[in-house]
Amino acid sequence: MALKRVRDYLTTYLLLAFLAVLILGWTILALLLLGPLPRRWRRAGARHTMMAGSRLFSHALTLTGAYELDLTAIDRLRGGPPVILAPNHPTSIDAILFLTRHPDLVCILKPALLNNFFLGAGARLAGFIRSEPPLRMIRDAITELRRGAVVLLFPEGTRTIRQPVNALTGSVAAIARHAQAPIQVALIETDSPYLGKGWPFFKAPSLPIRYRVRLGSRLPAPPDKASCLEALQALEREYAEQLSQAPQRAWIAASALNPRSLAR
Repeated sequence: MALKRVRDYLTTYLLLAFLAVLILGWTILALLLLGPLPRRWRRAGARHTMMAGSRLFSHALTLTGAYELDLTAIDRLRGGPPVILAPNHPTSIDAILFLTRHPDLVCILKPALLNNFFLGAGARLAGFIRSEPPLRMIRDAITELRRGAVVLLFPEGTRTIRQPVNALTGSVAAIARHAQAPIQVALIETDSPYLGKGWPFFKAPSLPIRYRVRLGSRLPAPPDKASCLEALQALEREYAEQLSQAPQRAWIAASALNPRSLAR
């Protein structure tokens, strides 16, 4: 048991170091090679190479035995119509894993991430969307959807801290209404609280971690402002029904009752 804990610790932090080197190396090369290109080519090149880098990291996760990943459901979105991809958000690795499967995925990110010294340059190069101010976010999302991209938005706004999901923000319904684009529900299932809200950085998880993504219903765009609340309620029902037996329900419920439980 002690040997396994040591192995899990070393695997966890070697993978995090590999991710840091990968992000830094990609950012430097992308700025040098893609920065001078016209905006359209620069963004396309950044998104394709970002997918390749994320996929390389996901291969490292599986080859080291750290994760058992099932992400193939996301592949069904490639070549399809533009949608707002709306997953639940149990851990901070979610966006990286979604990026592994689609070459034209546009993330909506908090300003803190876009301004982050480590992550911001690459995200801006790829044309990721700032979540604030709201009107600009909606405008930029509409532009990407009309161009044919898939817009990734976590409707909870932050990582899940209650079962099945946190209260949803109205952004997903507002974008869907203005862009007249459907909301594609995505369902993340994971059996580990690793990288969830409140997880201590220096605590290694028990490996392997099982992580699966499924696609749920595709909800139609709200026809008017009055229908936005109905769209959010439909999204909440979908999460509640589809995640009722998800493996994370146990640790999310435990952490909600006792936030310090993750630190143990």
